[in-house]
Amino acid sequence: MSVIDEVKQRVDIVEVIGQYASLKKAGRTFRGLCPFHSEKHPSFFVYPEQQSWHCFGTCNTGGDAFSFIMKKESIDFGEALRLLAQRAGVTIPSRFEPGAEGKEKERLYQANQTAVQYFHNLLVNSPPGKKAQKYVTSRRLSPETVAEFQLGYSSNSWDALKQYLTKRGYTESELLAAGLIIQTEEGKTHDRFRNRLMFPISDARGRTTGFGARALDDSEPKYLNSPQTPIFDKSHSLYAINLAAAAIRQQNMAVIVEGYMDVITAHQNGFKNVVASMGTSVTEKQVSTLKRLTRNVNVILALDADAAGDEAMLRSVSYENILDAEVKFMILPRGKDPDNVIREDQNNWQQLVATAPTVVDYAFNTITSELDLNTARGKSLAAEKLIPIVAEIKKPERYDPYLNRLSKLTGMNYKSLEAALGKIKASQGRRRIKEPKPEAITRALRPLVSSPLEEYCLALLLQHPELKGRDEGLLPEYFDSSENREISIAWQQADDTSSLKDKLDAALHEEVDALINRILPANQIERKYANCVLRLKEKFLRNLAIKREEILALEAEAGGTDAELAKLEEQGIEVSVQLGEVFAQKARRGQEPRR
Repeated sequence: MSVIDEVKQRVDIVEVIGQYASLKKAGRTFRGLCPFHSEKHPSFFVYPEQQSWHCFGTCNTGGDAFSFIMKKESIDFGEALRLLAQRAGVTIPSRFEPGAEGKEKERLYQANQTAVQYFHNLLVNSPPGKKAQKYVTSRRLSPETVAEFQLGYSSNSWDALKQYLTKRGYTESELLAAGLIIQTEEGKTHDRFRNRLMFPISDARGRTTGFGARALDDSEPKYLNSPQTPIFDKSHSLYAINLAAAAIRQQNMAVIVEGYMDVITAHQNGFKNVVASMGTSVTEKQVSTLKRLTRNVNVILALDADAAGDEAMLRSVSYENILDAEVKFMILPRGKDPDNVIREDQNNWQQLVATAPTVVDYAFNTITSELDLNTARGKSLAAEKLIPIVAEIKKPERYDPYLNRLSKLTGMNYKSLEAALGKIKASQGRRRIKEPKPEAITRALRPLVSSPLEEYCLALLLQHPELKGRDEGLLPEYFDSSENREISIAWQQADDTSSLKDKLDAALHEEVDALINRILPANQIERKYANCVLRLKEKFLRNLAIKREEILALEAEAGGTDAELAKLEEQGIEVSVQLGEVFAQKARRGQEPRR
């Protein structure tokens, strides 16, 4: 999840705007006097369901919480983001902060990358690296794979890396901050990694954030990771995400395994959509990282039979809610890990991927197989174990097939099962209110307004500079989200795509990279862009028309003046005329080509 999305989830637009204007409930909306111009009759409306606002008076404009703060405080997007983040208790990553702190982080990335090259050279070219080379050979890794993953070797020396990096201008404080060296109680420093096979860990942008290291002797621990640093957080990281991103986007599927070698063997054998949680339980932050790569990405968790317990099932349903897509369990043969399975039989691996059940289906199959459903006790236990798992599902429309299935399995009345589900949902709500947990706060507390159409249009623009000369009437207000609106404005002002980031806050750079790297078919680009702009305009006008109709009904019910009603009706006629023009253009252009 991006920091912008996290801020959107934490803030409530009614609370934000309520600090600047007096709002009163009006149907499904809130209304008040516009805080941007003087008026006696309230024409300013806030829409909690859409987390948006609109002034139907002199301003005749609207947006989200970001655009409101930008307009009210006369600040840019980055400043609005930081102000709202502070109010919501969200920490802005320092890589998005201007000034010295961002430069300090860049130094840590550079130090890590220099260490990657140092370790890799030791593995490939030095006599001390022979032992590590022997291990790599025993795992059947090709030289190409070793180079692709930049595997390395840390020598059995107390300060070889420290000396190498300090000679290249890095200070001990920088190496400590990067986690490359350790300071003793006496104040002395030495290398963190010694006599180990090194696995560089990168973020989605390919920057080295930390290292994993495997002992080549009997040292403990067998695997050692970089500590928490300003640029490395194990709970955020997915091993090989930089190498797997393209395949995950293309296949709309990610397979999460546990170990470094599992990933490397998978990639060497052509299964490029595999990443690793590095031996820990999968976290919501890692799942959110996959969500940013492609919407509705499907995730398969490769688990051994012992790891797929009740807790893992419940946790995985919460991942489905984050992804808005299926999470599946790949249950490995007992005593086997993905590395073993792939090296022994690639077809078996492909079969395991293809037949992996969804988490809820797996729960039904596993739990009911262990119970005697011919007894009252067995039926009761089935309901007792399965209903809480169904209750974790966010979308109520998905309850029905599972309740029906449970009813058939146990012979229990559907209504009684539905009532039990309702009680659990109610208790969950009370528990969340009384005992808020940090991980619960990061979930979708409020609906995020996302628009694949907006992002598709921006991806076309950023990937095809030739579209800049085409005037299709694309206006910034056609974009609902402030971040997309900001990118659109910057694109119009920039000379070319390479200078686009210079006009944007650093918090938007990752979004720009994702749009530029999005895979798009390269046919009929100009026609697709023209149709895309037309659809954005239609969506904007339709939304505006609906809002005006709601306001007109409220005004009529509240006994609004003839002048106010006439003004709203006139504005509605204007929108209807523009919509008619859009429909005429669509009819002339014909059916939109497939993306």
